[in-house]
Amino acid sequence: MSDNKQFFLTHSPIKAYFKQSKDDFVVTEIPLYEFSGEGEHLIIKFRKKDLNTLDAVKIFSDHLGCKSRDIGYAGLKDKNAMTIQHISVPKHVKAKLDTFSHSNIKILETTYHNNKIRVGHLKGNRFFIRLKKVNLVDSRKIESALEQIAFLGMPNYFGFQRFGIERNNHIKGKEILEGERTEKNRKLKQIFLNAYQSDLFNTWLSNRIGLSHMINSFDPKELKLKIDLPLDELKSIKSQPHFLKIFKGEMMGHYPYGKIFSIEETVTESQKFYEKDRVPTGILPGKRANASKDFAYNYEKEFDLNLAVDGTRRYAWIFPNIIESNYKEEQNWMELSFELPKGSYATTLIEEVLKVRF
Repeated sequence: MSDNKQFFLTHSPIKAYFKQSKDDFVVTEIPLYEFSGEGEHLIIKFRKKDLNTLDAVKIFSDHLGCKSRDIGYAGLKDKNAMTIQHISVPKHVKAKLDTFSHSNIKILETTYHNNKIRVGHLKGNRFFIRLKKVNLVDSRKIESALEQIAFLGMPNYFGFQRFGIERNNHIKGKEILEGERTEKNRKLKQIFLNAYQSDLFNTWLSNRIGLSHMINSFDPKELKLKIDLPLDELKSIKSQPHFLKIFKGEMMGHYPYGKIFSIEETVTESQKFYEKDRVPTGILPGKRANASKDFAYNYEKEFDLNLAVDGTRRYAWIFPNIIESNYKEEQNWMELSFELPKGSYATTLIEEVLKVRF
């Protein structure tokens, strides 16, 4: 896993203790849609601890007497957290649910819906995180960092969880694609390949953040020695209102979801990026992944690999919502809560705020 991901905030590192646990890390799903209250699928909202989503699905499956594949879920949740999420099960198992009991799972409510919950049927997640051993001075630094993120957003790096317990799944994926490793387990193989794509994306994004720091720091005439663009265009890029600079040929995506498209000019598009209407995207290389064009491709071409796996594009930048903080001086605790779109990592936000890599 690339451990040189560049930060976009410029403050010095902040000391705090953070560990993913059921007491200090709580995740609540935000469903993509309201459930209809009727239909052939029973929707179960539950709270779990010390279990990942697949563990919970297996427990429900065993008790309800249905197959795991008949249980729908929107996303996989970590074991090292308290999580609140939804699953869908066939309606006919409702009677068996009345006798369900498990020390690590509490059913909160049930309803019905017309369709099975599918992976990706998720708007985002609400997080509660407790940081410990935070002094008063550092609590104010954390609040300042959160204010900047609320205003400008943050990089959408893949978190360390993407790369496995030993954080080397991307290496295995690369070895599989290069014919140096075989993996018969199809699910594991897909995990390794996706981790390799994720590592390439993180490296590309880190490079672009470094480039943006350079553009923000140097005079256009000095930049002319480093970036092969006309001086007027460099001045225009430097004047873009957002920290992350965009270029002609960038693949932009409507935010928080929508069409991805190539841009031919940057003045209007950079303003819309600043207004949180759209964001640049980075490539997850593979089949059917659309590459950027023109000057933007100069910084993407080394990552535009012809991989034997499906590719796509991912938002390079996200805008967390409803960011709140509460400092408890007696305990030296800093409690944070915020919402992120699906596929984004709360630990990435904590890393950016504290200026550490987990």
